[in-house]
Amino acid sequence: MPLFCSVADLPRVCGAPVLRGRFKAQPEDFCVTEELGFECTGQGEHLWVQVRKRAISTPEAAARLARAAGVRASAISWSGLKDKQGVCRQWFSIHSPGKDIQTLAQAESEQLVIEQQLRNDRKLRRGSHRCNHFEIRLIELQPIQTNHSSQAAFDDLQQRLEQIKQAGVPNYFGEQRFGFSNLDDATAFFAGQKKPRDRHQRGLWLSAARSAIFNAVLTRRVSEQSWNQYLSGDVLNLDGSGSVFAPDSWDDILQDRLVSMDVHPSGPLWGEGELRTTAQARELEQTVAKSLSVFADALPRYGLQHARRSLRLPVKALNYTRPKLPEPGNEAKQSGAQVTLNFSLPPGSYATAVLHELLEY
Repeated sequence: MPLFCSVADLPRVCGAPVLRGRFKAQPEDFCVTEELGFECTGQGEHLWVQVRKRAISTPEAAARLARAAGVRASAISWSGLKDKQGVCRQWFSIHSPGKDIQTLAQAESEQLVIEQQLRNDRKLRRGSHRCNHFEIRLIELQPIQTNHSSQAAFDDLQQRLEQIKQAGVPNYFGEQRFGFSNLDDATAFFAGQKKPRDRHQRGLWLSAARSAIFNAVLTRRVSEQSWNQYLSGDVLNLDGSGSVFAPDSWDDILQDRLVSMDVHPSGPLWGEGELRTTAQARELEQTVAKSLSVFADALPRYGLQHARRSLRLPVKALNYTRPKLPEPGNEAKQSGAQVTLNFSLPPGSYATAVLHELLEY
């Protein structure tokens, strides 16, 4: 089993797409809004700042806020990393007890705009927001095969979108998690041949190794058509939460909850401790881990505990624009066809997992 293949090479549940296209041609093609799902208290030691960033990374935005506020980088917290190539609204918290920050406006530019400032009694923690809402514009859409008509290709796209509304998609970690060389670097790190420059880079390597094992388990289950079905010994994830449980037995009530997307099968985030799965699910996960032993054997040494992640990704509030198709006999103009997608995903999931089921990009 290869250490890593790009998302484009991972198995799909909707079959091979019939459309190809582009996204992120410009930052405005990929817009993300972080939704907290709770209110700030209005008082406390932490200043929460909502920003709109364009074409800069989350750590760069945090560094600009720290410089403007005159605080150390460690005083800045955020809930989740957002794409650099996009227009993203997200929250940061700044630990500033007992004082207002009068210089924060110095962080603003064409790339960074401060939209709200609120006080709160706690700092922002990783993964604490409710969801991310995406607005993605796909451009230059056209059939992959010349023998496919534009109408047939977009009918296929609509069918895929309707299927995703009902059944979700495999919850793959996206290519952002692996970067250009994170898995190669992790392999060298585990072998004692390379050292990270700081704790952040070390964390990236460890996360990439865990994600590779998870994606490999999910790949097996997609191929065996059990990614959205109960497998004997499964640990289930309660939708919209990090809670998991191992049912004592399987019954019609649990099956109904599975079908209604209330619970999902889960896969391993590898670390120290025993797997919670048993029977068939445990055997599958152990087999995959053995094939990636370079990661599975090393990860427990770095203080990471076994955790679980849903194998199925619900795609909520999904809607889309219908493209204007060219007139019959004018198919060459189809290169300009566009579709705009809107949907929400839980923290830690990837919009590319949705796009992967829709088209080649």
